[in-house]
Amino acid sequence: MSLQPEITIGLVGHVDHGKTTLTERLTGKWTDTHSEEMKRGITIRLGYANAEFREISGKKGTEKYTVKKKVEGKETKLLRKVSFVDAPGHESLMATMLSGAKLMDGALLMVAANEQCPQPQTAEHLMALEISGIKNVVIVQNKIDLISEDKIIKNYEQIKKFLKGTSYENSPIIPISAQHGVNVDLLIETIEKEIQTPKRNGKADLQIIIARSFDVNKPGTKIKNLIGGVLGGAVLQGSINEGDTIEIKPGRTVEEQNKIVAKPIITKVISLMTGTEKVKILTPGGSVALLTELDPGVVKSDALAGSLVGHKGKLPDVLYELNLDIKLLDRVVGSKEELKVDPLKTNEILMLTVNSAATVGIIKEISKDKINCSLKKPICASKGDRVTISRRIGTRFRLIGYGIINY
Repeated sequence: MSLQPEITIGLVGHVDHGKTTLTERLTGKWTDTHSEEMKRGITIRLGYANAEFREISGKKGTEKYTVKKKVEGKETKLLRKVSFVDAPGHESLMATMLSGAKLMDGALLMVAANEQCPQPQTAEHLMALEISGIKNVVIVQNKIDLISEDKIIKNYEQIKKFLKGTSYENSPIIPISAQHGVNVDLLIETIEKEIQTPKRNGKADLQIIIARSFDVNKPGTKIKNLIGGVLGGAVLQGSINEGDTIEIKPGRTVEEQNKIVAKPIITKVISLMTGTEKVKILTPGGSVALLTELDPGVVKSDALAGSLVGHKGKLPDVLYELNLDIKLLDRVVGSKEELKVDPLKTNEILMLTVNSAATVGIIKEISKDKINCSLKKPICASKGDRVTISRRIGTRFRLIGYGIINY
């Protein structure tokens, strides 16, 4: 079986509902590794980890699902390799969650059983999944170890009511305790049934979405020992080989004659990684990393996040403005108050997320269900790509709808 995971599943939901704990339970990796994340106890950046879903066979077929290679002396059979993306739940980090949605083939929506459902970001993340076009979602009712059976049932009924009328009203709800590993086997079984591996197009022009970029060199490393910059993300289509020359768009942005100008970057791929494994070729499916010849200073602190990678001359255009066919929601999502979405206005500032890129758009023209925005930060995107739209309400940007790029 290929070393590369074949599917990417996101973990989304309100802050402190157990996303990172469940990721560790499934993968063995604690994804909050940034110093500020460890200090504050919340996820700030997108976290990645891989798992192997396995089954334990008995006399009557499959007995149990697990992520362990051996259980009680029995051998296990590998079913699928899976990448997990742990998205932040804090309201101020909604743009980060939205930028990760493009990577996801399916999602687990985490709901804490010991809190009223829905919490503000539970609703916002569910709407984000719907707007992003993610069809396969499993609801995870976590922390059942903290409350009585009566309260678990009451919370379950709240979840069902919350889902009613959405695309996910028939999604399965799995009660678990991520902390103690209760029902994790049932969750794996449900994921296997509900979130199938989609068909991939490995023959199309290469497109890799960059969600992270970073410098892996330790302070004080001698110049001769420096390692090139690393790009992390997912292959959307096509394939890439070790040693390929790649183009990164928009790449770097600089100011020339009082205008922001994108400078695409050409570099060579030194090696390819999936999880902790080196591979010679990458195809669509699962999170990946590319070790390049880029100067480490170019990639540090996610400087290239939001860019696309492809073979030279094969990527979409860099856009400095967007023409969007828009669809606004009736109500603002994520706010504690019931707020109606007012019509957009000329010169209004919006937060726009497309692929893994978040940018600020200023509305220049409005017509019926269409807007034209100039962008503070250029993006690389194609006609027909979906753009989520957030508006500043109070001190936060709130999700209010989406648009489709129309050149």
